[in-house]
Amino acid sequence: MEYRQLGRTNLKVSKLCLGTMTFGEQNTEAEAHEQMDYALANGINFFDAAEMYPVPPKPETQGLTEQYIGSWFAKTGNRDKVVMATKVASSGMNHIRPNADLRADEIVGAVEKSLKRLQTDYIDLYQIHWPSRPTNFFGKLGYVYPDGDNGVAIDETLEACTRLVQSGKVRHIGVSNETPWGVAEYLRLSREQDLARVASIQNPYNLLNRTFEIGLAEFARQEQVGLLAYSPLGMGLLTGKYRHGARPANARLTLFTRFQRYMTDLAAEVTEQYLQLAEQHELNPAQMALAFVSDRPFVSSNIFGATTMEQLKLNIASAELKLSDEVLQGIEAIHMAQPNPCP
Repeated sequence: MEYRQLGRTNLKVSKLCLGTMTFGEQNTEAEAHEQMDYALANGINFFDAAEMYPVPPKPETQGLTEQYIGSWFAKTGNRDKVVMATKVASSGMNHIRPNADLRADEIVGAVEKSLKRLQTDYIDLYQIHWPSRPTNFFGKLGYVYPDGDNGVAIDETLEACTRLVQSGKVRHIGVSNETPWGVAEYLRLSREQDLARVASIQNPYNLLNRTFEIGLAEFARQEQVGLLAYSPLGMGLLTGKYRHGARPANARLTLFTRFQRYMTDLAAEVTEQYLQLAEQHELNPAQMALAFVSDRPFVSSNIFGATTMEQLKLNIASAELKLSDEVLQGIEAIHMAQPNPCP
């Protein structure tokens, strides 16, 4: 397993990161523990969670993901072997906190609850799950100038995070589902006001959505705010399991209908081209998709999830795959013909 520096911090994270948003919904506590055992034994030292998880978010299950990780830490004593990342929810999650947003007191309260669920006294990477202000994220395109409330000011959020770093409860901070302007503003405030510096940005990135390359890849490289790529398999489309309209039992897009940006005819058409490319080169399509993401120069770590041990083992094995120039040329040809069908 390859390990990479997280931003300008002294942390080294595995190039594959175990995503955990199925823990507590599609995976039981015992299954979650089995996944974490296997991931750690096979070189993964980086786990990613969120106070909102599992997905889909609902009051009955909120916090279970962190609880399952916490019970594993308590059982195994492996806390010091894992770089633990989690996130604070922004607006619209009032089942988590009555007025959930990114105000200072809300962030401090959220950290305390995450620490308790995780059964730890520090979080290695604490991330803003999505912006407070209205902007483009979660598949939204076409920026609309906000009329009225522009959310909690970034400086208030960043000042609260800085105090948490100073207290030792958080080691480093990051952002997620952010825009180029947002990253630039976090960096400016950090520089001008001597506040904590963001170490990473967690945004979607996969063969069906390479919008990160347009404005954020340069920030990732020039400012060492590396991408933690989520949804590298395009919600499972790039595994081929939904091919020709299939809807396997217990699969995410079968169970839940909230991920509509991956459920279009265009998405299916372009996915089929990637699946055929993998077949031409005798590659597993999931491993091809993961290897592409993992080896981009602006990626610090590639966050994948799994609901079965078979999926987990296959995904982790992608760390050993190096795509040939011919495969990479094929990927570029498909991308250039129809870029970003699932923004």
